[in-house]
Amino acid sequence: MILDRFDLTGRTAIVTGAGLGIGRGIAIGLAEAGADVVVAARTESDLDEVAGQVRSLGHRALVVPTDVTVEAECGRLVARAVEEFGRLDILVNNAGGAMPRAALDTSEGFMARTFAFNVTAPLTLSKLAARRMVDTVGRGSIVNISSRSASMTQPMFVAYGAAKAALDRMTRNLAPELAPRVRVNALDVGGVATRSLDVVLTDDSLRAQFLAGTPMGRPGEPEDIACAVLYLASDASSWVTGKVFEIDGGTEAPAIVVPGPGLQPTRADGTGP
Repeated sequence: MILDRFDLTGRTAIVTGAGLGIGRGIAIGLAEAGADVVVAARTESDLDEVAGQVRSLGHRALVVPTDVTVEAECGRLVARAVEEFGRLDILVNNAGGAMPRAALDTSEGFMARTFAFNVTAPLTLSKLAARRMVDTVGRGSIVNISSRSASMTQPMFVAYGAAKAALDRMTRNLAPELAPRVRVNALDVGGVATRSLDVVLTDDSLRAQFLAGTPMGRPGEPEDIACAVLYLASDASSWVTGKVFEIDGGTEAPAIVVPGPGLQPTRADGTGP
């Protein structure tokens, strides 16, 4: 049966940023498909709730509080997964993000931190996980959660957009090096109804603007992303690697634009605009 190719029974998945929102939805979705799930994020209390949901579905869960920007903690996360379950099949690099910031206010430090969180950390975990996947199972799948900001022109997102574009390119470049044993793919995600979008969805004017800019007429739900992850994590996509899929409700331009301050001439007294 074709649905058997989506079955993850007996497999082990790591999901980062799993405490809330999209990561939580992915972790629960993979468990619903049969996987045991290692949930990682910085806030342990959020992870405990997600782990309880996984266990209620009849599958094992392991909570590993992790700051993915710290290499040693990434190593501990992968090691704990293999110690607990004896194998590693799936890695979902979901942790990431950055607040909007005007380009002229974007410091070298902010840019470096944004790249460390959104690019370097997924690469570190991918290298560690790929080795353990091959050593324990012989194969595996890595799914990177990226953003439509990678390919859309958006003021105020110079750091975040550049980092997610780099994550997409990293996905494509890493895939042939790890093929055929480990597949690497990414999802460019649009506006999903999570806490980060509350400021838009709870304001009538902003919500109307968002919905008007989204052909499907609604925000995404974490389960929409989980379904795409399930495809890429399972044997259903066994002939797919190095690809970036857009899961965005059909948007081709930002549904909401954060206005930037613009560039104004310096005052005569030299104090700035």
